[in-house]
Amino acid sequence: MTCPIESFLQLDYHLYTNPIPETFAPSHFISDNLREELQKRSESSHTIPSMPYHVPEELQGYHSLVPLEPITPERRKFVSWFSTVYRATSINDGAAYVLRRIENFRLTNHAAFGMIESWSRIRHPNIVRVREAFTTRAFNDSSLVVCYDYHPDSQSLMELYFRSMSPSILHGQLSAPLGRIPEATLWTYIIQIANAIRAAHEAGLAVRMIDPAKILLTGKNRLRINACGIVDVLLYDTRQDAGLAQQDDLVMFGRLVIALCCGSITALNALPKALEVMSRVYSAEIKTLALYLISKPAPHKTIAQIMELIGTNRLAREMDEMQIANDRLETELMSELENGRLVRLLCKFGFINERPEFAREPRWSETGDRYIIKLFRDYVFHQVDENGNPVVNLSHVLTCLNKLDCGSDERVMLVSRDEQSCLVVSYKEVKACIESAFRSVSAVSVQK
Repeated sequence: MTCPIESFLQLDYHLYTNPIPETFAPSHFISDNLREELQKRSESSHTIPSMPYHVPEELQGYHSLVPLEPITPERRKFVSWFSTVYRATSINDGAAYVLRRIENFRLTNHAAFGMIESWSRIRHPNIVRVREAFTTRAFNDSSLVVCYDYHPDSQSLMELYFRSMSPSILHGQLSAPLGRIPEATLWTYIIQIANAIRAAHEAGLAVRMIDPAKILLTGKNRLRINACGIVDVLLYDTRQDAGLAQQDDLVMFGRLVIALCCGSITALNALPKALEVMSRVYSAEIKTLALYLISKPAPHKTIAQIMELIGTNRLAREMDEMQIANDRLETELMSELENGRLVRLLCKFGFINERPEFAREPRWSETGDRYIIKLFRDYVFHQVDENGNPVVNLSHVLTCLNKLDCGSDERVMLVSRDEQSCLVVSYKEVKACIESAFRSVSAVSVQK
């Protein structure tokens, strides 16, 4: 007996990806740690600070502005201007973005926005994406606003390493930080920052803001350079040669490496002591790299040379870690693959079954299609054993819902609660009843 070739080509999308579980085992759902992390990010996207604040209701296509940092006199300046960061929702796509406002800045040359356009074309995993820039008087001054992608629940390197565990400088000695960064993590940071600098330099741009306050940790050991493009606009009229600006990037990178090693933002002010701390705590390769970065500019001193100093072995290990992390996330995703499809079926059940407002309508009485749906619901969720005890069997539920979703021709016997009547129907027929009832509910909802 031969089968048509189509039967071999047709994919069984209705089948459960993993072996169907008997119980609600953790291995068949997203891990608690990842769920908690994602929930925190989701919560951060909607939190509103308790402090009072006054912002425009709408700003160039963005609404629901919320400050992401306290507005205090002690805040650091962005070059020579104060800046404020807001979370805002776009009218166009409903997504959250970050608006960085430069206060009391008057744009004298609109050609400066060309730098923002150049940055917006860079899509790199270690650079917070630049979206657009505009000027506004909505804050009762002349402000520059640059829009970036929003990464909820992220922290800057300044918040992580230089506020809570800065070392003390006693008697002219810089002590090693108690909560030092593990060397493997430090190399991960160095590689990611170097990779971001490489992308900018290859595009003919300079980062110009390799500052711990502007580098975000957006995930586990995942860095992104933030606030790119703003300095190019602020200093457009006094812009320097791109090559010199790129050399400055490398010097700032070296200062950041030394600061991270020593746990002090001012470590470079006592360079001999800083190098001594680095020698005690980290390998000689990190100290060599940092010294090369802060050395005088030279034609051969490029980000490509820095990548060579980092070494192919470390770059390969970093790639290995990235792919391992990607595999881990794909595994988590596979555990939830069928849930979205099945929850749609459960929602339809919830909308259809036992609606009190339709109790007296003949077409919603316990006869015909609606009665079949009710009996099928009991068959799936309300089974009991020979002693009348509830049977909680996830395998049975998932098997039934998958067969229902694909409209299987397999037949099932449905028994009423009083056991006085029974119906033999196929999953395909039950599916048709559910679709018909759901269309009726939807039509009534639209009419109202």
